[in-house]
Amino acid sequence: MQQATDSGRALGVVLLICAATCWPASAPAQAWKPEKNVELIVPGGAGGGQDRTARILQKIMQQGLVPTPVSVSNRPGGGSNLAYVYLNQFPGDGHYLASATATLLTNHILGTSPLNYTHFTPVSVLYGEYIGFAVKADGPFKSGKDIIERVKAAPDSVIFAFGTSAGNANHIGIALALKAAGVDPTRIKTVVFKASIEATTALMGGHVDVVATPMSTYIPVLGTGKIRIAAIAAPQRVGGRFADVPTWREQGNDTVMPSFRMFIAAKGLAAPQLRYWDGVFAKLAVSPDWKKELADNEWQGSYMSSADTLKYLDAQAQSYRKILAELGLAKK
Repeated sequence: MQQATDSGRALGVVLLICAATCWPASAPAQAWKPEKNVELIVPGGAGGGQDRTARILQKIMQQGLVPTPVSVSNRPGGGSNLAYVYLNQFPGDGHYLASATATLLTNHILGTSPLNYTHFTPVSVLYGEYIGFAVKADGPFKSGKDIIERVKAAPDSVIFAFGTSAGNANHIGIALALKAAGVDPTRIKTVVFKASIEATTALMGGHVDVVATPMSTYIPVLGTGKIRIAAIAAPQRVGGRFADVPTWREQGNDTVMPSFRMFIAAKGLAAPQLRYWDGVFAKLAVSPDWKKELADNEWQGSYMSSADTLKYLDAQAQSYRKILAELGLAKK
């Protein structure tokens, strides 16, 4: 009996030693990190808001946050669908991330894309900002009220422009402002550009009358003196360089329309891959460089983990569907 007990103890010691020596070797197998170039895909042209976000992330990631090179790939067109179709070619590959906005949700609701956020792996919502309405500095409009009055008098006399697809957050912002003023938003003229910065350039050239886009898009051209921001769809003034811009609410129009920026990956990311990117974005969100970018671009930091991002998108999808259905734009 004593011999059996000793044998059992010996076997136990051997198993413990084996576990202790094997565990460190098996732990790295459960981890993941990029082994080749990481591609940040932008569904818009160079110079737009999403492009600027991706290039800021590229810079921060290459400062030791990601061990491999990071590149930015602009794939505009198709109302952002070309970029998402491209991303969809890499299921389960954590080396590809794409910038995304509400367009990913609204295109599906509108029926213009078979792809929805559920066809990808949501990684992180990084920040939000509000839709600003700009006019030509030397044009006839001095305020949001001026725009509304002209549209009420002659709806087809004002050309509204935005990027990157019909029915997106910019378009919803326009529709909500007009609807709040008692104007049928389906009667106005709209022009969709591949990027919001292109719409802004067209405004400065006098080719369109009003541009609606997230406020940071205007930063590169503020110093030209060629545009005036007539209203912002925020609950209160955003401050900073836009401290003098009145909200729609200040002008008697109860319109609030936020926009958000997030990053997604292809469908089927393994848990270790998603854990890796959760860690990267969590570190990025609290880094001094990122906080500086938030301040410089008047962005509202709203970092969310992959799990929280999925919950947020579930709620936003319901909200957008309701709004677009009321506007008669949602596919039945």
